[in-house]
Amino acid sequence: MAGHSQFKNIMHRKGAQDARRARLFTRLGREILVAAKSGLADPGANPRLKAAIQAARVANMPRDNIERIIKRAGGGGDDAAFEEVRYEGYGPGGVAIMVEALTDNRNRTAAEIRSSFTKHGGALGETNSVAFGFERIGGIQYPAAAAGADAMFEAALDAGAKDAESSADGHAIVTAPDDLRRVADALEARFGAPEAARLAWRPRTTVAVDGDAAASLFKLLGALDDNDDVQAVSANYDVAEDVMARLAG
Repeated sequence: MAGHSQFKNIMHRKGAQDARRARLFTRLGREILVAAKSGLADPGANPRLKAAIQAARVANMPRDNIERIIKRAGGGGDDAAFEEVRYEGYGPGGVAIMVEALTDNRNRTAAEIRSSFTKHGGALGETNSVAFGFERIGGIQYPAAAAGADAMFEAALDAGAKDAESSADGHAIVTAPDDLRRVADALEARFGAPEAARLAWRPRTTVAVDGDAAASLFKLLGALDDNDDVQAVSANYDVAEDVMARLAG
């Protein structure tokens, strides 16, 4: 499915495994905190919190960590106030990039995001400079072992999903934004909790990228993904399998 990177962490991360794990836990913790503060602290009555907790469990975040964050959210302490910010720009090869962040300091985050774009051959744009090339969707991700391709496809469509595609990497289900929670609940009742269920940006068209431009693009995406304030990155690139394999090697 075009734009399948919406549902997974970006490949080609840098650094040691423990550093990546720490960044991931920081990112997941912020989402849990913001979700718990934005609604009830009960995941059964707060779909965003439910999805955040599930993502944390998939990443093997300790249960105690999750519970502490939720308690902090309801305690009215001196936690930093995080706000949701979106950045847009172009990367090498003319690839459009959308960056979603949770930050307690807009000036710092904007400067860091701009620096990453500039350093790796991209350019940060104004709000809505590339958003027209993406559509807002609900994305649900299941591991391949959760069900057969036909069973998942039929269940997804019966639940009201727009589309479902399966591969060796797993099942990717697409819904209308307003239908995300209803479809996710229906699939969870049949197949168990998903790996992820969240709103995402899917490119309407893709841009073919090769050679040096592809290498620079993945360095930019990696730098954005390494930023603690960044929650998700979406881009409209199309890179051939042989180029991906060469870059991964």
